[in-house]
Amino acid sequence: MNTSLVNQSIPVPTPYYLLDEAAIVANMQVIARLCELSGAKALLALKCFATWGVFEAMQPYLHGTTSSSLNEVRLGFETFGKGKDDTNNKETHAYSVAYSADEIPEVLKYADKIIFNSLSQLNAFKEQVAAQNTPVGLRLNPNTSNSSFIIADPARPFSRLGESDKDKISEVLSDITGVMIHNNCENDSFEAFSESLADIEARFGDILQQLDWVSLGGGIHFIAPDYPLEQLAARLREFGETYGVQVYLEPGEASIHGAGTLVTTVLDVMTNEKNLAVVDSSIEAHMLDLLIYRESAPISAINHQVVSIAALAVSPIDNDPADNGSRDDNSADNTIIYGRSCLAGDIFGEYALADTLKVGDQVAFANAAGYTMVKKNWFNGVNMPAIVIRRLDGSIDIQREFDYSEYKASLS
Repeated sequence: MNTSLVNQSIPVPTPYYLLDEAAIVANMQVIARLCELSGAKALLALKCFATWGVFEAMQPYLHGTTSSSLNEVRLGFETFGKGKDDTNNKETHAYSVAYSADEIPEVLKYADKIIFNSLSQLNAFKEQVAAQNTPVGLRLNPNTSNSSFIIADPARPFSRLGESDKDKISEVLSDITGVMIHNNCENDSFEAFSESLADIEARFGDILQQLDWVSLGGGIHFIAPDYPLEQLAARLREFGETYGVQVYLEPGEASIHGAGTLVTTVLDVMTNEKNLAVVDSSIEAHMLDLLIYRESAPISAINHQVVSIAALAVSPIDNDPADNGSRDDNSADNTIIYGRSCLAGDIFGEYALADTLKVGDQVAFANAAGYTMVKKNWFNGVNMPAIVIRRLDGSIDIQREFDYSEYKASLS
């Protein structure tokens, strides 16, 4: 965390997302190092992070973008790829769980590679794609994964995410040049990744030998300080050389980890057995993954002063009064921070704070870049957070503010 980032007063009302380009570039340098050692290419996963106002700082370190929809592939092309500068060599990969027929012509305008999720989609559109000479990929699902969350597990029962029948995949090898395998989610274990890759090699190695490229997707938390980056690089290089393929990675969270906060202001304080505070933001509207994954947000700053306060292990998001497992003797002094929406479970977390929060205090929540800004919404008509960027030179850009007209326009 850049202390000058949180100690600096920002001339925009809360709530706002605050992105730190220096922190992003620090992540970029790790990714570039991994690519240098391994020979892999790295594509920004726009499904995780698509705030194009910082793409200029990311562009020197990445090889392009990968997408999950027509809108994302167009955004990647226009803001990161050839649409921005016809002379650059950035790649724009297109993937979707399902394309509609009318989307294909436009996708092909932007894509350097198009990846189909299923054999039926591949067969439906392969002739149209072949006419444009665009390389084609297929999503391969190995039916195994490294995911702690069933909602995010591509190998969950009855998964629609990719094909796993080796015989059927073999029948279309003449129609594809590569495969995409995305079966990691917040996986911080090199050993687990390597074992999973070995399993894929054992079952699909003869298919991999016939390809030009393999994308291993994202969800590998190699950005962690203690992650054995050199071992990962060696494993990726060995994989690429064994099968004669260009390896791609699709870092999302790894690209922007620790680089974003959501800054809020306390609007009200109450007491109901514990201290309660209501801020001018909402997890359902502005940090939706907290609700989806039943997690809490760490606090990174209070009143512009750097702190590091994790939410307690037992959170009121899933409170069981009979379970006192992680509560301490002073739990009545803890503070629960709520969002301002009408959802009863709109809870950022429960915290043991040195001082009781007061109306007007500013609270900044960490981990507010990946899978947050791409999911923000207008639930309850709560004010949409502005987007603020602290540039590499220390200057502050108010990248975007939102108002009532945009709330109204989002409806009908």
